[in-house]
Amino acid sequence: PQHRTLDSEAAVSGYDLVGFGVDGNRWGISLSPSQQAEKDAAVDEAIAAVNATAYAGRRLGQLSGGERQRLLLAQALVGKPQLLLLDEPAANLDLKNQIALAELVAKLATERNIAVLLVTHDLNPLLHVVDRVLYIGRHGVAIGSSDEVITAPVLSRLYNTNVEVLKDKHGRQFIVGLEDVMAHPHGHDHNEDQNI
Repeated sequence: PQHRTLDSEAAVSGYDLVGFGVDGNRWGISLSPSQQAEKDAAVDEAIAAVNATAYAGRRLGQLSGGERQRLLLAQALVGKPQLLLLDEPAANLDLKNQIALAELVAKLATERNIAVLLVTHDLNPLLHVVDRVLYIGRHGVAIGSSDEVITAPVLSRLYNTNVEVLKDKHGRQFIVGLEDVMAHPHGHDHNEDQNI
């Protein structure tokens, strides 16, 4: 999820949170010893896969946003999915943690043969790991590689306005909407006769 409200005072650890991915729908039903051993092994493996073993035993209220996101990812992985649906997973993270999370998800997707569908408003931290982009605008959709979709002509069509795509020396993209006055800096339509 983009954001999950977690009670910082609750005595729930990161380990417990990941465990809810196994049996969160079975409140009050105890597991047999063999089922508990299977659950523990699956939770340990998922936590290790997201590099969260060092802090999984701490209470959720003691964890940073990046640490909680890794544990939420482990919770999704513990069920061995074929598809991960991620809604703004890097929201509220600093740039370093956004990039680290993107690289972790890409690595896990490759290693585990998982398809990932990720919704984001900021594609920059993900550009180096995405295969395809589906861009939805008010006037249609475009799908393809980021180089095919995130272009001035495509985005101008999707937004039905002049859009410019700028790249800095690090490859980050900036999408800028241009007002008609900026598209025609002389203040008039070139097809229109004006008296001076």
